[in-house]
Amino acid sequence: MLALVVVSVLVGAFAQRITGMGFALVVSPALVIILGPFDGVLVVNLCGVLSSLLIIPRVWKHIEWRTLLWLAVPAVIAIVPGSLLAAKLGGPQLQLGVGLLVIVALTVSLLVTRAEHTLPRRPSAIVAGAASGFMNTAAGVGGPALSVYAVLTRWPQAQFAATLQPYFVVIGTVSLITKLFFSGGALPELDAASWLAVIVALLAGLGLGELLHTRVSHRAARTAVIVIAYLGGAAAMLDGALELLA
Repeated sequence: MLALVVVSVLVGAFAQRITGMGFALVVSPALVIILGPFDGVLVVNLCGVLSSLLIIPRVWKHIEWRTLLWLAVPAVIAIVPGSLLAAKLGGPQLQLGVGLLVIVALTVSLLVTRAEHTLPRRPSAIVAGAASGFMNTAAGVGGPALSVYAVLTRWPQAQFAATLQPYFVVIGTVSLITKLFFSGGALPELDAASWLAVIVALLAGLGLGELLHTRVSHRAARTAVIVIAYLGGAAAMLDGALELLA
């Protein structure tokens, strides 16, 4: 099981460096199945913060700080109900919900790529930020809502990928704090060797992405992330449903 976690983290970190997002989409379903829905999402949030912190220096000049503010404020507000839901729901129900949210969010983000209309950026940012914040803390996947926003506002890829990094640091940190508060400070039950393996995999994935980000097309990387995320989301839903029926 640890090997699957390590591989998921490595692939997710690689996708994060190439496309600006994808870490949670790849890692969340696998960790939810292996560690449980609450602990799994908690580890995803923590690793997401670390990966974004390491990427920020590489993309600093492309960050749009004003857009970041419009996205982050409603996201932080929406994190509170998301954290409360994650702490109160039973394991199988939350696991089923995580898988469903991943699949729905991915499908919506794919459908809107064909949209011809452009939405105003600030009102759309409030809605997208709130949806992303809630989904990030409840299911560990805040990226798809922002993908929809980026498509509908025609946000350039370089600025989009760069601005997501400090955004993920902010909402990931707030998600961790609020979820620990609502859960009474319970931490994931991972031993020191497992934590070390996860951190090494994270660094290896980011390093590999740094070496290859100019050689791998964003389209190819994004397609791979979407396929892996769909499979992971379906697996999480199936596992949660089977536990409910048992």
